[in-house]
Amino acid sequence: MTLRTINRALISVSDKTGLEAVARTLSAMGVELLSTGGTAKTLRGFGLSVKDVSDETGFPEIMDGRVKTLHPAIHGGLLSIRDNVEHETQRNIHTIGLIDLLIVNLYPFEETLARGGTRAEIIENIDVGGPAMIRAAAKNHDGVAVVVTPKDYDTLLADMTANNGGTSPALRQRLAATAFARTASYDAAIAQWMAGHVGDPFPAFTAFGGRKYQDLRYGENPHQQAAVYKSTDGRIGILDATKIQGKELSYNNIKDADAALDAVAEFGEDQPACVIVKHANPCGVAVASSIAEAYRQALICDPVSAFGGIIAVNKKLDGEAAEEIARIFTEVILAPGADDDALRILSTKKNLRLLLLPNLPDAGAPAILIKSIAGGLLAQSRDSDTVDVAALKVVTRRAPTAQEMSDLLFAWKVAKHVKSNAIIFARDGRTTGIGAGQMSRIDSTRIAVSKSLDAAKAQGRSEPDAKGSVLASDAFFPFSDGVEAAAEAGATAIIQPGGALKDQDVIAAADARGLAMVFTGIRHFRH
Repeated sequence: MTLRTINRALISVSDKTGLEAVARTLSAMGVELLSTGGTAKTLRGFGLSVKDVSDETGFPEIMDGRVKTLHPAIHGGLLSIRDNVEHETQRNIHTIGLIDLLIVNLYPFEETLARGGTRAEIIENIDVGGPAMIRAAAKNHDGVAVVVTPKDYDTLLADMTANNGGTSPALRQRLAATAFARTASYDAAIAQWMAGHVGDPFPAFTAFGGRKYQDLRYGENPHQQAAVYKSTDGRIGILDATKIQGKELSYNNIKDADAALDAVAEFGEDQPACVIVKHANPCGVAVASSIAEAYRQALICDPVSAFGGIIAVNKKLDGEAAEEIARIFTEVILAPGADDDALRILSTKKNLRLLLLPNLPDAGAPAILIKSIAGGLLAQSRDSDTVDVAALKVVTRRAPTAQEMSDLLFAWKVAKHVKSNAIIFARDGRTTGIGAGQMSRIDSTRIAVSKSLDAAKAQGRSEPDAKGSVLASDAFFPFSDGVEAAAEAGATAIIQPGGALKDQDVIAAADARGLAMVFTGIRHFRH
């Protein structure tokens, strides 16, 4: 590959950001400008000379602009191999001029989808001519430069300036890679929407796309590279938050913050709730009469792990809550708003990241979760199931009291967001012990009991916080030992999916200890 002088450029953009500057500079360099419809009108408004694509093709734009660049005069100019005598002969026979630079960004399909456009609007914003031109130019990047984002305008102009109006092979190759990635992401968004529209979340062929939100300093560890991409599924998330203060989020911050936000969304907005997360697991969760009180109660569960954690709340932060949170080091706070007192108090914590969201994610919204594996991808729907209270099955002689049932349902919501094997003790709307990520359920139970004892000691009490609590298990108890350990810790009721071969032994153990137990019929593994 070699330097290629830019003599003619075709510009057709829906995003007019930076258009005047790049077009004016190209024109000043002696580059002839071709353009279509609205872009041509905009360029003439800048006082620039522009040739309409319809004049180049000898064919008018038709069908409301759906057909304008799909023509040999355009694609021949893009695809003709430079220095190929046969291609040059055919161009001369058919009077096809070379196009050395293509600047195109696509119809705003993703934006139309995100704002809830009608089906007709969404369909109309599926670009056809744009991707065809982009792919043609990118394929022929030995001779053509293609720019698909305003972010690359300055890079293009700098390269042309350095090369006397030409483009370097290295730049064209990089721009082509960006172009193919853009059309792939665009088509992925369309494919995902179509699959959802026809009720087929796992079609025979699949693609998942996104736009780079930012490069990250590193991944889970300093030797790993990382970046974060924004998807097109439209679900509110951490990337929709406004960072009020603090340094950039790390890879681990983003993972933990997503876990915290997902968990707090489980409680909606009816009652103030707080979730404290460490290493992607909740280490304290509570609902209360205020955000400040919810934080205090969540912190009691595991104050040691909460140090340097991620906090998510479901109500606007006020001064009282901010004062409580500011007492220990916290990495990130996520909230749907903050008042002036909260902003003032937290501003003194320079290392704290404060992220404010427009609103909470929809806990019940469908989505596809993707995990890469060697040689493939695993895909599954989100675990958005909620327990139907009427469908709960009381399997012990004693039924839960009203208070126990309330706490069981609370603990069940938390269990859904704790890594398996997950055991949660809870009482009075707060977690009193959490065991997560162990290879056996009895080990998770023991850890949860140990955490509850540590929490009690921190409050000057000798009995574990688990005493008088209820227990939630994300999957069934395979043996009765877990129930016996829970009873020894002072649990009074248990919620679990049921379905083990030894369910009757487990139920008998609960009956022998006077525990109430309900089966949900739903499992919440989280690996």
